[in-house]
Amino acid sequence: MKLLGFGSKDIGIDLGTANILVTLKGKGIVLKEPSVVAIDRKTGEILATGHEAKEMLGRTPESIKAVRPMKDGVIADFTATQLMLKNIIKKVCQRYNAGRPRVVVGVPSGITEVEERAVEEAVLHAGAKEVYLIEEPMAAAIGANLDVAEPTGNIIVDIGGGTTEVAVISLGGIVVSNSLRTAGDELDQDILNYVKREMNLAIGDITAEQIKMEIGCATPLMTEASMEISGRDLTTGLPRNAIITSTQVEEAMKESILEIVDIIKATLERTPPELASDIVEKGIVLAGGGALIKNIDKLISLKTEMPVYIAEEPLECVVKGTGKTLEDLEKLKDILVNARRKK
Repeated sequence: MKLLGFGSKDIGIDLGTANILVTLKGKGIVLKEPSVVAIDRKTGEILATGHEAKEMLGRTPESIKAVRPMKDGVIADFTATQLMLKNIIKKVCQRYNAGRPRVVVGVPSGITEVEERAVEEAVLHAGAKEVYLIEEPMAAAIGANLDVAEPTGNIIVDIGGGTTEVAVISLGGIVVSNSLRTAGDELDQDILNYVKREMNLAIGDITAEQIKMEIGCATPLMTEASMEISGRDLTTGLPRNAIITSTQVEEAMKESILEIVDIIKATLERTPPELASDIVEKGIVLAGGGALIKNIDKLISLKTEMPVYIAEEPLECVVKGTGKTLEDLEKLKDILVNARRKK
């Protein structure tokens, strides 16, 4: 059955909780920005998306709402997601003269059919001609250059903004998978709560994310790092600066990172023996922004007693996977979620 013949102007989207990335066939990644949208409450018009909108988070007057429309890997605010996608698809189509593109979108493996349809609808409303969905761990594995079509086992751990996806892949299908709603956003929240509890200081989401990215670690660093942060003193209500160390950040994130380790171990425990022996040989591959947390590979390796590798450009694995799917759709059509559903 010929599913569809993609033209040169079709696009792949990683619709992430924290970031949205777009790839255009023949051009590679053409857009990478935060999944944030600023909307005028009165007119419903988009005022900004991406970096510009992210700068507005927690700083807007009553007349403007700046929101992250994706939560835990799925659409939390349908209207805002639709507006954001419309804006982004329009931006890419105008810049590259793409007309009405056909779109492949990465979605979490634990997504429900209702959530699948919400994504399809949002992308169609945003101007796409056809929409195809691919599970994020599968897209991440393809983007990380794992040979998913071979009869050998590969394990991919995609630590995104809203979800951590763990999947064992063989013969073009997901054999065992787990999805955990503990990921980058949860780690930011852990830091925010720690600073509030231990340092009596209220900081914003953006500051918490900066702390995680700059000095966040899963095991102690060889040389302790520190950074200066600003927030509101919870006793006086006045602005105050403070110094936070990598040891404190490790302590703040410890519980959530161990939850991620546990879900990897639980997935390995359910893996068929033949595939498990392949995985012991090949090791675990990490993708997503969470793979960039210092020493997270060392901790996972220590706890699973297996080699752990960080994919090249881990943040881009899912979107690269959607792009590669566009390149070789006939071979990979069976991995598309809604193509399987329509059979």
